[in-house]
Amino acid sequence: QDGHSLVLASTVPNCVAYDPAFAYEMAVIIHDGLRRMYVEHENVFYYITCMNENYVQPPMPAGVQQGILNGMYLLQIGGRGKVRVNLLGSGTILRECLSAAEILEKDFGIPADVFSVTSFNELRREALSVERWNQRNPTAPPRRSYVSTCLGEHAGPFVAATDYMKAVPDQIRQWVPGRYVTLGTDGFGRSDSRAQLRKHFEVDRHSIVVAALKALADEGKIDMKTVTGAMQTFGIDPSKPDPVSV
Repeated sequence: QDGHSLVLASTVPNCVAYDPAFAYEMAVIIHDGLRRMYVEHENVFYYITCMNENYVQPPMPAGVQQGILNGMYLLQIGGRGKVRVNLLGSGTILRECLSAAEILEKDFGIPADVFSVTSFNELRREALSVERWNQRNPTAPPRRSYVSTCLGEHAGPFVAATDYMKAVPDQIRQWVPGRYVTLGTDGFGRSDSRAQLRKHFEVDRHSIVVAALKALADEGKIDMKTVTGAMQTFGIDPSKPDPVSV
């Protein structure tokens, strides 16, 4: 029932906040935190979310350490296809994004690239810093934010889903190079199974799939009937109350 702590963490300038999904991400973050705090003696402290949920821990892909620390890296590339979508997930909801990507490709023929976002907070801070530098150095070649660098070459809309309020992924909206849809746990929590809670907050795999399809339909890349058909298949009731209102 904590959807706001990462928003609060973003208000503290020397609080470094992460929302890792996998053990290797946690290991990289803690190792670097120890270096910064105890070796370099930086005046920072860390807030790291960790879910007590059992799931398979994959090995760390090659070359992702810096991306983990920066706040985002490309975890999985979808198959071939001109109509594509990009899924951004953090914490345990990253696994829902991976499942959504599988459904999109298998059932709808739409490949999805999946990004693991370890820190929307750090992504925003870096992007704001780059923006400030560009403002104060108008005659120099402009620098590019890490978000723009990561996402700039990817076609299709972007859908972000987390276990936290939509305000968390919304932090990077202005630097996402395309249609950007955010899903989050706005509203009061409900004490139920994780699957039902994620369905209630509309951050489960089926809600991610429908959000991706709707974004593609809004861009004219697929028919809107595909969206309504998916909703019927997944049993998604369009008249269901907004989670934030109940």
